[in-house]
This record gives sequence, C-alpha cells and structure tokens, in this order.
Amino acid sequence: MLRRIRSDPGRRAAGAFGRAAFLLCLTAVLSSALTSCQTEDQTVEQSKSKQAPDGFSAERALMVEEQIARRGVKDPLVLAAMRKVPRHEFVPESYRKYSYADEPLPIGEGQTISQPYIVAVMTEVLGLNKSSKVLEIGTGSGYQAAVLAEIAGNVYTIEIVEPLCREATATLARLGYTSVHVRCGDGYRGWPEAAPFDAIVVTAAPDHVPQPLVDQLKPTGRMCIPVGDLYQELMLITKTEHGVARKEMLPVRFVPMTGEAESK
Repeated sequence: MLRRIRSDPGRRAAGAFGRAAFLLCLTAVLSSALTSCQTEDQTVEQSKSKQAPDGFSAERALMVEEQIARRGVKDPLVLAAMRKVPRHEFVPESYRKYSYADEPLPIGEGQTISQPYIVAVMTEVLGLNKSSKVLEIGTGSGYQAAVLAEIAGNVYTIEIVEPLCREATATLARLGYTSVHVRCGDGYRGWPEAAPFDAIVVTAAPDHVPQPLVDQLKPTGRMCIPVGDLYQELMLITKTEHGVARKEMLPVRFVPMTGEAESK
C-alpha cells in the first residue's frame, strides 16, 4: 500500500541551503589549494633563477673556492665579485668551455684574458670600496673592469688595441656595467681629466713604472702593475707623504705594454 508523504517546504529550504554552503566551502578549499600550488611553483622558479642565472654558476663557485680562496685571497668583496662576474661572457666562443680553468686564455689580437687568481690578487691589493675611483690600463676583454666595477664606484679603462676596445665596450654595455668608462688609446699617460684615482691597475707589462700613472694616484693611492721584460714581477706601488713605496708581490707573465711605453 502506497502512503503519500507530505512535503515540508522548510525542510527543502534547509537542505538547499546546506548543499549551497557545502559547495561554497568546497570551492574555497579548491581555490586555496590551487593558489598555494601556484605560489609554490613561482617560488621554486624564482629560487632556480637565483641559484642558476646561467649555465656556469657551479663552475664559477668552484673556481673561487679552489683557485682563489684556497690560495689566500680573503677579501669578501673580491670573492663575491669573482663569483658574480660571468667570465665566459668575456671569452671567445671557441674557448668558452675553458672559461673557469686556472689559466689565461686567448682573446684575439695577440692578447689574453688573465688567469682568475691573478685578477683576484690584483683586485684585492687595491683595497677598494664603493667610493673608490679606479683606472685600468689594458681593458682587454673587459673582464677585469667588470670585477672592479662590482666593488668600486667608477672604473675608467683604456685599451690600445681598437678591435678589442670596441668589443669590450659592447660586452660591458650588454652586461649592464654602466659605471665602466672605456677609452680607446694609449694608456701610458693615463686619463688626466678623470684623475686623481684611488687605485690604478695595469694589465700589461712595461719595463718601468710610468711616472704619469704615479702622478695620477691620490695620496695613499695604490697601483698594481707587472714590471719587466721576459721576467716580470707584480708590484704594489703605494703613494705616501714621503714619496712612493714599492713592494714586490710575485713573479708573473703578462703581454708587454705597447705604445709610448716602448719608447721610454
């Protein structure tokens, strides 16, 4: 026997309200979970970007640890700069796989990019900070200038080989080193209109210390320069109130300084 069940409008309304509330809660939970996943994905991607900005970050870190810090370079600003500057961007494509090797590499025109350790040593002895104004003689690939620019406020650099000068200018601009000022020409007489400098670094070897460069140092200023012919010595020149102090650091082998330096 069939019995007729009476409909209860209040019960129907309560059931509908409950279902709606359940669906609303479910939607909120799913939306929150999706947002959480998206945020986590973005964080991972950002983390990856910071950890690996290029394909050589691990090699660069190993270079700093094994070739530089282990040999006694301690200045944290120098170590940070060496970890940051992408040396492979300053190396010709044919030598790029050797970018972080413990050796100088050819960059064309009979010139080389210096061994990473030597770049670090020459930078450290200058004692730079953000207020420093630095002159570099011998831009080459632009790598040393980039390392200097990571620490100093302004870097002035001169390259006598015009094709290298143009290429270094383009590379430094592409990598965003706006505080580096490049000039094509003979660096023997320095950059008088920008002098005096807190520090000067010379990356080609004359057989004597150029007096115009000494003159452009500030009092207490420092210059790191390789001096000699076949056998060269890396020297630290410090300007004092009593004159110039010279300290021999280590034997090195740089390309000779050309131009006016050859006639002196």
